[in-house]
Amino acid sequence: MDKKIRILSAADVRAALPMPKAIDAMRHAYGQLSAGKVTAPPRQHISTEKGVTLIMPAHLPERNEFGIKVVSVYDDNPNLDLPRITATVLVLDPATGSPKAFMDGSSLTAIRTGAGGGVAADLLARHDAKTVGLFGAGVQARAQLPAVMAVRDIACVNLISRTEASAQQLAAEISGWTDAPEVNLVSSPQKAVEDADIVLCATTSATPLFDGNDLRPGTHITAVGTFVPEKREVDTTTIRRSHRIVVDSREACLEEAGDLIIPNAEIDAEIGEIVNGNKPGRQSDDEITFFKSVGVAVQDAVAGAAVLAEAEAKGLGIIVELVF
Repeated sequence: MDKKIRILSAADVRAALPMPKAIDAMRHAYGQLSAGKVTAPPRQHISTEKGVTLIMPAHLPERNEFGIKVVSVYDDNPNLDLPRITATVLVLDPATGSPKAFMDGSSLTAIRTGAGGGVAADLLARHDAKTVGLFGAGVQARAQLPAVMAVRDIACVNLISRTEASAQQLAAEISGWTDAPEVNLVSSPQKAVEDADIVLCATTSATPLFDGNDLRPGTHITAVGTFVPEKREVDTTTIRRSHRIVVDSREACLEEAGDLIIPNAEIDAEIGEIVNGNKPGRQSDDEITFFKSVGVAVQDAVAGAAVLAEAEAKGLGIIVELVF
């Protein structure tokens, strides 16, 4: 029989999943994960001579969300004029197992990861937070900052990046955003965090980005850049000073998050437990809160389903007939 599948480009994904909608989707994803209402086996790693490919399936029966992400990390790709990380997402019909959509996974990953940080900021940052310390000027910096702006009235960003050119380029982009905050290009990690209400770590650094002693009381930190046990973006001091350590998944972070594994940190809650009302969010204006995300497959399944629903409503993408 004939079966149609919808093919969605990166532009289609971005058009179908604006940040406020993505944040709502991640609340649902995290809540379902922490409630134990998902089937999401550990991601599988398949290595070749040149890189590694991760396979991430998840099924959330409450809303019939079912998807598989395939993401590859190949360090030599830039030498071939190819991205270091590539990803695709396949959305399946849980009733038949048939493919419903095939979409760019890199843009979806960026949006859903940023949206996860938005959920964390909404639950853990002070309500009067206005200043962001932003480490990094890449894809995730461009996703994490809009997510925080969607839940807090951000007036100022202290931006620091490994290269000045990338920082300048991002600052120029931000200036064109709606309700753009003031961007200060700072020269040291201390200047990035000393007056920040929210600190966003979105880098590939293997070593801590700043001295935790420079954080002021009441700061919220989100770290999304590292996902291997031997690397970390925040130091032990930051972890020790944090009153609340919150993660996307206990199981995943205890296996992959060097930020927590190296200092032997004690996890207070999954973000989904806070979403579900089983654990408290921020409890005082003086608390330092820390959110670590390594990314979980339920995010991709929920985001993929949301993209597909909007794409069907708006007629996005290309319909291709497959013959079985």
